[in-house]
Amino acid sequence: MKTDTVATRGSGAVRRVLEAELKAARARGAHQPNVVDVGGGSGGWAVPLASAGCLVTVVEPNPNALATLRRRAEEEGVSGSITVIADDSDALGAHVAAGSADLVLAHGLLEVVDDPELVLAALAAAVKPGGAVSVLVANRHAAILQRALAGRLGEARELLTSESGVLGGGRETVLRRFDAEVLRAQLVAVGLEVISLQGDGVVADFVPGGVREEDLAEFELAAASVSPLRDISSRLHLLARRPA
Repeated sequence: MKTDTVATRGSGAVRRVLEAELKAARARGAHQPNVVDVGGGSGGWAVPLASAGCLVTVVEPNPNALATLRRRAEEEGVSGSITVIADDSDALGAHVAAGSADLVLAHGLLEVVDDPELVLAALAAAVKPGGAVSVLVANRHAAILQRALAGRLGEARELLTSESGVLGGGRETVLRRFDAEVLRAQLVAVGLEVISLQGDGVVADFVPGGVREEDLAEFELAAASVSPLRDISSRLHLLARRPA
């Protein structure tokens, strides 16, 4: 029997929020919630969501990632619940009908697209009234802190003053990092209401080996919504709802 449990590894705080959102979607009458995973890669979220009883559309241009996604979906027996669209996020509106999704995911996407505001507008258009958009992004404050603690103070200072939150000269694979208030403002600007803000990876990057995974996961869940701990987490997770 399908449940709302999304069995991914790691990202426990994010998983908890998504499971609650699936329950809310089913309470609104969506027995098989329609989920769109934009930039879904190799199915790290799509496959568990399909296993939880969702109908998932993955928009992803990378053929290698899609090959892995298809293999994982077949192994888990959920190939029939996943639709693959081999295209860029810019083409979302051409493939996904406006107002058709109960939940839209943009995890690790806004850091690498050319125009994040344009993509956010497309995400907001795809979701139903009452549905939600889940955004997971790299946190600029965490990048600063991590480099400072590693003794790379020059890089830390550069990130501190960089408008985009990345090192110049093509030294990084991402185009930008975010802080919570900037991202919140961008979500509000496209007509969404932010209902949840939390950290993902609060201390996981700093904890020494030997710590039990269960203990670390328990602490991460407890700390995810506590400011200022969430504000220095490796990633920021915001859930924003389209008003009904």
